[in-house]
Amino acid sequence: MPKLDIHLPNLVNLGSLLDMTEPYAIVETGGKQYKVSAGQKIEVERLSIAEGEDVELAKVLFIANGDDTIIGTPTIDGAKVIATCLGERKGDKIIVFKYKSKVRYRRKTGHRQLHTTLEIKEIVKPGEQEARKPRKKKVAVGGEG
Repeated sequence: MPKLDIHLPNLVNLGSLLDMTEPYAIVETGGKQYKVSAGQKIEVERLSIAEGEDVELAKVLFIANGDDTIIGTPTIDGAKVIATCLGERKGDKIIVFKYKSKVRYRRKTGHRQLHTTLEIKEIVKPGEQEARKPRKKKVAVGGEG
């Protein structure tokens, strides 16, 4: 019986392909889950926010930073993902064709879903404060007293 020569892949080199050192989170919005990291742009179901506004995604299910992971049950209390809205656009057209044989029933309609494009600014772990710009102090102008 011939001996089979099976080579296993070098598992040490797979770590460089996956690059698990960058912090990422899994968030839920619009009934879907997204794996996000800082600086990434994602398209989600339409959110009613203006372009340029910041939005907090509070349904964070999982946060990972290298070997440090936080798993929610089902969500992580106090964790959030800060994102900026880049605008809205329509998705690709979906054709809905209803057909029943032998009775001449045919209905053709289309649908284009609205999507909001978000740019992820940062991932805030529970107990951490988000990095905010320092506020300028208000100075009273004019008037006596």
